[in-house]
Amino acid sequence: MWQRARVSTAARVVETVLPRRLGTGFRWLIASSWASNLGDGLALAAGPLLVASLTRDAFPVALAALAAWLPPLLFGLSAGVLSDRADRRLIVVTVDVARAVLLVALAAVVATGHATVPLVLGALFLLATCEVFADNTASTLLPMLVGRDDLAVANARVQTGFVTVNQLAGPPLGAALFTLGAASPFAAQAGLCALAGVFVSRLRLPARDPRPPSRPWHDVVEGIRWSAHHAAVRTLVVTIFTFNVTFGAAWSVLVLYATQRLGLGPVGYGLVTTAGAVGGVAGTLAYGWITRRVSLGDLMRVGLVVETLTHLALALTTNPWVALPVFVVFGAHAFVWGTTSITVRQRAVPHELQGRVGAVNTVGTFGGLAIGSGVGGVLAQHLGVSAPFWFAFAGSAVLVALLWRSLTHVAHADEDPATA
Repeated sequence: MWQRARVSTAARVVETVLPRRLGTGFRWLIASSWASNLGDGLALAAGPLLVASLTRDAFPVALAALAAWLPPLLFGLSAGVLSDRADRRLIVVTVDVARAVLLVALAAVVATGHATVPLVLGALFLLATCEVFADNTASTLLPMLVGRDDLAVANARVQTGFVTVNQLAGPPLGAALFTLGAASPFAAQAGLCALAGVFVSRLRLPARDPRPPSRPWHDVVEGIRWSAHHAAVRTLVVTIFTFNVTFGAAWSVLVLYATQRLGLGPVGYGLVTTAGAVGGVAGTLAYGWITRRVSLGDLMRVGLVVETLTHLALALTTNPWVALPVFVVFGAHAFVWGTTSITVRQRAVPHELQGRVGAVNTVGTFGGLAIGSGVGGVLAQHLGVSAPFWFAFAGSAVLVALLWRSLTHVAHADEDPATA
């Protein structure tokens, strides 16, 4: 009797987290996403810690963030064109295998003591380039597997996995593995990338209509033009780009902020990202309740105010017991914002344009991060590690005032794309 009750409870939990109506394909996609995100979570802590172990200069540490954020800016549009034209499942599997091979090579170099700052930055750049193509293509798979009305639920589950394994479990585990052996987190990530590729290979996707021949640049322009003409998508791209400049400036030196200003060690740095993930979990639990009571436009406005005040609080404090709750609040905001913006975009964009419009959003996201990381590195090097947070606060406050009214466009995000 007790055994049957436990099985029944487990089945109800699985049904709640991964509803049967979303299909078997969705469950394979979630398994791949969670495996890949756990590996990325390990690297989220291990990558900056590896660079910081090789140099104490703030600028190379900020370049580690730039190495991760620059490839989407350089290759995002190309990834969008490829995912709209080629076999999407094959792209993800191939890239996951390539990432696994690169990570094995990086782990070997680190284990043998031959790692240098330029070599590590180069490896991080190549891994981030692979991730551009994997992430862009993976984002197009969900609308192919799940109906429009279930996209919000499906995206919430994807983002829940991102929060729990990428931000909650991954960074402290990556930091802990790093203290045991600097190569360990990268070897573990290699295995997880390979596993993610195996899960995606199990997908059975619906057939897509062949696209007529055209020049790649024509495809890029088509995606940009569509994004510019759709009010809700246009507003999201502009907002994400501008706010990621300020966010990127602060977060590019987060490892130095945590270890120097807050006085935390490597494991403590992992706990900073864990605190954000705890907030993300809270956001997952409250997301349905919030979206039933708050309009999308108002939700975006509140989120931008929270982000602005986050930068101010972190600029002012040197106490980790003050900073950690701030990271919790920011994590809740990040989940709500991310889930909402992805759902808005996927509902609005036709299947044949998902890759390219997603790429426009990616370029906006990481273009802002790349610019911000360069600014943050210079400010931290000359004015101290708190300077990027002051810059982020001042810049965000100005942007909130400028973008406040335009966020009303997001309120019409659920309209048919032809009429939005």
